[in-house]
Amino acid sequence: MLVSIITPFYNSEKFLLESIQSVLNQEYDNWELILVNDGSTDRSKEIALSFIDPRIKYFEQSNRGVASARNVGLKVMSGDYFCFLDADDVFTPNSLASRLKIFKENPDLAFVDGVGIKTDLNLNEIDQFNPSFRGNPFKELVQLTGSCFFGQTWLIKRDPNHTYEFNSELTHSEDLLFFMELSKNGGLYDFTDEKIFFYRTSPKSAMSNLEGLEHGYRFVYNEIKNWPEVSPEDLKIYNYRYRRAMFLAYLRKLQLLNAFSVVIK
Repeated sequence: MLVSIITPFYNSEKFLLESIQSVLNQEYDNWELILVNDGSTDRSKEIALSFIDPRIKYFEQSNRGVASARNVGLKVMSGDYFCFLDADDVFTPNSLASRLKIFKENPDLAFVDGVGIKTDLNLNEIDQFNPSFRGNPFKELVQLTGSCFFGQTWLIKRDPNHTYEFNSELTHSEDLLFFMELSKNGGLYDFTDEKIFFYRTSPKSAMSNLEGLEHGYRFVYNEIKNWPEVSPEDLKIYNYRYRRAMFLAYLRKLQLLNAFSVVIK
């Protein structure tokens, strides 16, 4: 079974080499790596093109954002399964094999996750994400329980009749909305207890842009409030939890006005 791995990158010369190498180091070797250059101006393109391997495919576009770059990969992928790997993150050697093993054990699954390690820029562990939910993940995602979502960590069984696409208007929470859209009409989620990737955090990461993150949460709220699959109670829980999360995030940054404005908006 072929696995498509989609890696968008923009000015990622510092970590791109290590990210690509982590794919080459996979125990499972039937994969294609789709590199999408989102208008980089540094040495990222040179690094991406330095690998001579027919499984690595290179595409580029003008700078339109990570969601748009991922959409390029989604349009050209050939895999039976697909997943994402950001250019500053790293797969463990068994990342694909451990998740495919869960699919083999249960062919009815649509999504398989695993343990994620949050690190600093030098890959020193800061925190760990341990999935804890099995079943259809839609309600868990809407309620922001954190039981099955840590970002782009799912390995997804490809439905040849489905058109996959991120909302390219978003710079934050586009992955949350993408997974909601995938799971709202069904699909079972499971996970491996093995570590599958290392997620680097930095002061310049997307999650550090709190105003952008708040906008993303609000955008998702306005999208899902009209979905018949979302109950009024679930919508109320989403609204409460995203506001609470933003309130605490602003407080940690001592942005008091933003913290209290997110509560009263």
